[in-house]
Amino acid sequence: MGGIGLIFWIALALLLVLVAAGAAYQAHGLAVDARRYSAPGRMIDGFHVSVAGSGAPPVVLEAGIGATSLSWGLIESEIAKTAQVISYDRAGLGWSDTIDTSREICTLVDEMRTGLDKVRIGNPRVVVGHSFGGLIALAYAARFPEEVAGMVLIDPPGIEEWAQASPAHLSMLRRGVFGARLGGCLAKIGLVRFTLNSLSGGARRMPQMIARATSGGAGLGFIERMVGQIRKLPPESWPRIQAHWSDPKCFRAIARQLEALPECAAWLAKNLGKIGAPFILLSAGDASPTQRAEHENLVKRSQQGRLEIVEGSGHWVQLDRPDVVLSAVREVVARRLESDRLESYRPKI
Repeated sequence: MGGIGLIFWIALALLLVLVAAGAAYQAHGLAVDARRYSAPGRMIDGFHVSVAGSGAPPVVLEAGIGATSLSWGLIESEIAKTAQVISYDRAGLGWSDTIDTSREICTLVDEMRTGLDKVRIGNPRVVVGHSFGGLIALAYAARFPEEVAGMVLIDPPGIEEWAQASPAHLSMLRRGVFGARLGGCLAKIGLVRFTLNSLSGGARRMPQMIARATSGGAGLGFIERMVGQIRKLPPESWPRIQAHWSDPKCFRAIARQLEALPECAAWLAKNLGKIGAPFILLSAGDASPTQRAEHENLVKRSQQGRLEIVEGSGHWVQLDRPDVVLSAVREVVARRLESDRLESYRPKI
């Protein structure tokens, strides 16, 4: 019994040493990241906002859950050639600070709107929303229709699908929240940073061992899928995204947004109504029948909406088919400019 007890205490001591070493490794990594990868845009009350280009109407880019301003790397500079374009990081993501307020959709809209006003972005605005960002765009249009010149919705989640989530959907959501919270714990002791550094360096065996020990292997599969998507972005953004994913605050922010998803969808189901602004909905080529039906129903809420199925694309349409997204943005901007031109010629009575 004494031998077993001694082994236990030795194992515990080794574990504590490893945790302490991992925490020190993580703290050093955060400090290095802060020096190497400073925010490219402006920090406004703890929010990172990037503005480029000129020309009205301004185009606001709203990223999906867990994504940042860097997710627009294939189209942002192209939009900036003909219009002012704004991207930003929601609270806790990218370079933005963590905020402990609720993640209700009206709060998210208010935070976005306040940030745009503080950097003096004019109205009305074209809002481009990917995934969860599409729900934020729709809520913005519902609450402040006079401020929205048009929208491009990139494969948004189904409103009714999540407002009345099935047990299977809720179970999937709980797993996602648990995975995000576990990721935050592992990031604190440096395991996420070590795994990402190993993967980016070409190693496989050690990341696989860590994944099996911490999440039964599912975590590694998720990380590898995300790495595959990130590799579609410009190479200069890769280390910055890796730095963001190594920060525990990122996982906390993702968990809170996932938890808020049903409530956000429920708010839209109750308050959206008819959509007055012109918009194009880009539905991923691999969207499920349920998702496609939801997209079709959303377009029916407007006389100025159009559905476009993007063949050969997954959920990250702006990475798989940036040309299609750019074309949609330019079309919505052109429609607004044409509307303004016609309005200027209308006789004043």
